[in-house]
Amino acid sequence: MAEAGPASPAADAAMAACLFALDPRGCGVLLRARPGPARDAWLALLRRLWPDNRPLRRVPVGIPDSRLLGGLDLAATLAAGRAVAERGVLAECDGGAIILAMAERLEPGTAARIARAIDEGEVVLERDGLTRRLPARFGVVALDEGLAEDEVVPRGLADRLAIHLALDEALLPTRMGETDLDAARALLPRVTADERAITALVSAGLALGIHTLRAPLHALAVARAAAALAGRSALAEDDIALAARLVLAPRATRLPAPPEGADNPEPEEPPPPPPEEDPTTETDPRPLDDLVLEAAKAAIPPDLLADLQAGLGARRGARSAGRLGAERKARRRGRPAGTRPGALRPGERLALVETIRVAAPWQRLRRAERPASGITPRVIVRREDIRLVRFKAPTERTAIFAVDASGSAALARLAEAKGAVEMLLSDCYVRRDTVALIAFRGSAAEIVLPPTNALARARRALAGLPGGGGTPLASALDLVGKLADQVARRGRTPIAVLLTDGRANVARDGTPGRPKAEEDALAAARQLRTQRLPAILIDTAPRPQPMAQRIAAEMGARYLALPYADAERLSRAVRAGMELHP
Repeated sequence: MAEAGPASPAADAAMAACLFALDPRGCGVLLRARPGPARDAWLALLRRLWPDNRPLRRVPVGIPDSRLLGGLDLAATLAAGRAVAERGVLAECDGGAIILAMAERLEPGTAARIARAIDEGEVVLERDGLTRRLPARFGVVALDEGLAEDEVVPRGLADRLAIHLALDEALLPTRMGETDLDAARALLPRVTADERAITALVSAGLALGIHTLRAPLHALAVARAAAALAGRSALAEDDIALAARLVLAPRATRLPAPPEGADNPEPEEPPPPPPEEDPTTETDPRPLDDLVLEAAKAAIPPDLLADLQAGLGARRGARSAGRLGAERKARRRGRPAGTRPGALRPGERLALVETIRVAAPWQRLRRAERPASGITPRVIVRREDIRLVRFKAPTERTAIFAVDASGSAALARLAEAKGAVEMLLSDCYVRRDTVALIAFRGSAAEIVLPPTNALARARRALAGLPGGGGTPLASALDLVGKLADQVARRGRTPIAVLLTDGRANVARDGTPGRPKAEEDALAAARQLRTQRLPAILIDTAPRPQPMAQRIAAEMGARYLALPYADAERLSRAVRAGMELHP
């Protein structure tokens, strides 16, 4: 039998493949990795461990429902002249597993249908008033190839996969030793878990900010499979710790709180000497809850750990749909997203297979209606059969940065803002977003950089941004609103990022004076709110300014006070805010 082995990322990756081969339904895997040697090695290990008598099918991202769930067998229907049903991929993989390629691009409907089949263990087909239920008990390996943070597998499907595994190019899973999976499968139904182990997994999940019941259930299934691999009929600490690393740690949204009194521990009286114990009885010096929590905390990736310490980890759950939620329907360009009925006009793309699929069941009746004389086509297609390719194009975003270049911002703060904006410009370029830059100083605001995705041009405009003068905040807010309206009219999604200390001292008409300038700034903020523009206001003052908070509240923006921020922290804060508005 195989032991859990040392707690190294490579060993855990190999163990994940072995656990999935043992119990595909209970130990589903979400594998986040780019195509490369590490992912190829993991998949090769899985195929080596996979039993020959069980199906393991790779499913493309654009699979139609008729092939996924079952539907019309086109070839048999055309040959027979009547509707002939076929089994779908999910029913064909009953007792086996599927590998979802590019799972981060799955349509929400497709992901929901797979999730339903996972829950129910069957697929339901309805045709001609009859309902057929086909068994579909399968495991899932979802390959997440997303490059950006907002390219993720749909939450409903990811939540049903127990093991969330991230592989980088330098991490090659170790080869497993001799593993008797047949014996482990026979032992698995007899593996028991006591109340102490279940309580430890649930407590660890709550301490890490995991508020779904599926997570401890997944962890329990993984721990039982690990015990079966090791030849144990009861869970051991190693099994529970492995489940915490593979299941709970990747789902963490916060760091566990320190124990009460950890900062100022009160002196305690020395404990009495322990009683003599039976040498055959094993004692655990630490509670199992602490062991499980430490194992999960040690497995949290370093980048995620930094985000959690900065208080930004909660945003991971908010980006479940990623930019998928910002997609819009497109008639002639974008990513294929199924078919739709319609007339075949110039520029439309015919979905030939789906058109024939719709027409096929009616061929016998249509041939009988045609006169005996004349040539009868092989397939008779009518107007109502026409199916056109439906496309879905992502809504592109434009980040509008409005930077306070006035004397109140100070040269050092302006330099930090420039550095943060340059980092964010690079992110926007990678995500194919466009950026615009507005600078306000002196008596008015101006567009330094119109919406563009030319990174070099943006950097040049940013480098030449001068500082000094008054703070025409109202003029800046007015200009942000006008530019956002232009961006929206072009079919893009505008997002405003305002970096200022809020100390307005130039009114809309360019005249100096703080009371009038602040009144105009608040009015401009209220007017901007009517546009429902997602916005973030970064207060760059050494201390949080009440006026900046009022302006953020009036414009409905998210307020972030970063008095000691450097360029890196500023950029991270803005990224977190932009993730809330995909």
